[in-house]
Amino acid sequence: MPTFVIRPVRLVGRLAGRLALALVAFVGSVVVFLTLIALTDGAGSGLPAWLTTLGIATGAALWWGRRRTWPARLVLILPMVVAAALTASVCVPTVPTARRSPPDLPFVATQHWSLATGSRVAVYHYQPANAGTRHSVPLVYLNGGPVRGISVLDHRFLQLLARQGYDVYAYEQAGGGRSDLLPMGQYTISRSVRDLGAFVDRLGNGRVDILGFSSGAVVLTRALADPLVAARLHRAIIAEPGPMDGPTARISGPKGQKSARGLAPAMTGPRSTYTPRYAVGFGLMRLGLLTPDTGLIGQAEGGNAFTAADLGSDTASGYCARDAQRIPVEDTAENFSFSAAASLRVQQTIKDSPSIAPQLRRSGTPAMLMIAECSSQVRPWATAVLANDPAIRRAQYLPGVGHHMWNGLDDNNGRAAAIVSAFLQDKPAPLPDYPTRGEISAFLRDHK
Repeated sequence: MPTFVIRPVRLVGRLAGRLALALVAFVGSVVVFLTLIALTDGAGSGLPAWLTTLGIATGAALWWGRRRTWPARLVLILPMVVAAALTASVCVPTVPTARRSPPDLPFVATQHWSLATGSRVAVYHYQPANAGTRHSVPLVYLNGGPVRGISVLDHRFLQLLARQGYDVYAYEQAGGGRSDLLPMGQYTISRSVRDLGAFVDRLGNGRVDILGFSSGAVVLTRALADPLVAARLHRAIIAEPGPMDGPTARISGPKGQKSARGLAPAMTGPRSTYTPRYAVGFGLMRLGLLTPDTGLIGQAEGGNAFTAADLGSDTASGYCARDAQRIPVEDTAENFSFSAAASLRVQQTIKDSPSIAPQLRRSGTPAMLMIAECSSQVRPWATAVLANDPAIRRAQYLPGVGHHMWNGLDDNNGRAAAIVSAFLQDKPAPLPDYPTRGEISAFLRDHK
């Protein structure tokens, strides 16, 4: 082969080799850092993992470059410097590390109640707008999350119920919204159930009606299986529940009709996951490689950092595919609050819990199940409740809505309120009783 051909080929080969070495140095440093973060559970805000990685990288660079020229050493040193700068950013908070609660809402007062369990929760009270139609039993709302503030969209639905004569109370579960934080180890589904019982006791109006949505419906379902808490409940509405216990959480099965996930425009607004620190922290927590109590990101800092845009397609999954281009804004940036770490902790305690079916089969509290047509929830989560709770008097399958059934679109709020009111007042249901226990198998088979 001619010399004028051989030399360029060799040059290209050397450059390719150096680029490959630089890439290996960069990726290797990052992988070592992430491995150490996982092994140390992010101790010391990740600084020990970073210093160890820096030491290993420095030692490797010195050993490899001990007999090489400076240009060759730079091929390895520069990528390591870039990797060190990038990984160092994972150790530096970019939001306040102290708790930053949302400001009060302009349309409802925020009260703070100390419960007998030790939780201090934010409470909202909507009095009946028309005294002539006031219903005697208070109605308590348990929002989803599980550790999340009540959205403005949900507040509007609660206002609608109050205009229909209900004395509505809602509280944000410990750690969510304007409620005080708990030590991370105290976020459990059992604590959530005890808090519900303590809240009803603190209310002091005797038995109450409960509307539980999503993870709030899980708290309510487990409360129905606890005789001490169930004794405080008058009627229960279980709306779009998640898994009620460990065996249910391990069930796979069909979901509802197609949701707007993957069809709706991407959410706008700032994302904490665009910042290396929170992308790494939340990502490793979601993968189970960091515990919710990780030393990388404190509970308060994580809550301050997480934004509505970080939920991504999770929000779209709460709506039908046909609504993909008109999904409403569920909350304001000022009011939004979500603790990813505490929520994962509660969800893990559900997955680790034994079956509550034997206890639920002894429930005597009149209950209703609400299921959405386009639900993103696994159907057997809802049908497991229906199959095991003999006190469920009716099921209501809502056509044309997704997981977030009262969403402000069309007449969806009015329809959901009518279903709630009919059950609480023991009036005929607006929709057929469907599915019944006998129809569960066909309901799942037909992918309703």
